[in-house]
Amino acid sequence: MAEESMKDFEQEINDSFKTAKKVESEDNGKWDRFAELIETKEQFDVKIIDEFRLETPYGTSPVMRLFDVDGRRVLTCRMHGWRSGVTRADASRQIFWIFREAGVKKILSEGGVGTINRLLDPRDMLISDDYIDLTMRKDVMLDGRYLLIMRDALCPSLRQHLLTSARKCYDGRIFDRGVYAATDGRHFESPSEIAMLSGRADIVGQSLVPEVYLAREIGACYANLSFVVNYGEGLTRAWSHDTLSDIFFNEAKIVARILVNTIKLIGADDQCECRDLRKETLLKDVYNMESDKG
Repeated sequence: MAEESMKDFEQEINDSFKTAKKVESEDNGKWDRFAELIETKEQFDVKIIDEFRLETPYGTSPVMRLFDVDGRRVLTCRMHGWRSGVTRADASRQIFWIFREAGVKKILSEGGVGTINRLLDPRDMLISDDYIDLTMRKDVMLDGRYLLIMRDALCPSLRQHLLTSARKCYDGRIFDRGVYAATDGRHFESPSEIAMLSGRADIVGQSLVPEVYLAREIGACYANLSFVVNYGEGLTRAWSHDTLSDIFFNEAKIVARILVNTIKLIGADDQCECRDLRKETLLKDVYNMESDKG
């Protein structure tokens, strides 16, 4: 989910996205529980504005939904843009290319994760303050013109807003910090992989990377809300697929409420260093122009 905080995004669509493909009618309604929630606009002051696909340098984007929360224009897409026939790297580049062109400055993500820390259980929530990148997708970028300093990669200001909202909306356990180990998937991790990470990370998931890099590349703040859905292999008793399925289908509205309330908390005067941690590359003779592709 991303908030456009600089310009009126409806005008951005008219001016910058004239190649947009409108959503086919058969695609309407194929949204997750978050989409169902934000349509209850009487309760959450949410207005659905538009749905569309865009042509990007990395292929046709997933369906993007534009909506309004208390006068703020927000873009979202389903499941990080992942879908059949598209690599996860290209899915990420498609949506972050759109975010860059739209001038997006605040990005919230959420996802299910497994445990590494033995103190965590399914249905715990964790707002990570750091990460370990164990993925093999190391060259996922938009144009390479920036040196990305990954200190405070997960925006402290957005994390605080997520924490405030989570405490308001959720009665379960919430942890305000932790280390997210990012793996490629789509398989889960082996017991030996979980043991290797023990003491170094708290949770393991598949979506934080490359999003955290791409957010910094476009100069946007980024934060993640993780919902524990399974135990890491070998830590305790075997986890239940029924539990994972129940959380996936029945707890999504709780996560959606947290995200919508977080959007309402974001202020124009929020202070952080995120944008300053993106520096122009010193390799100007190599990366010497803005490009649509890295």
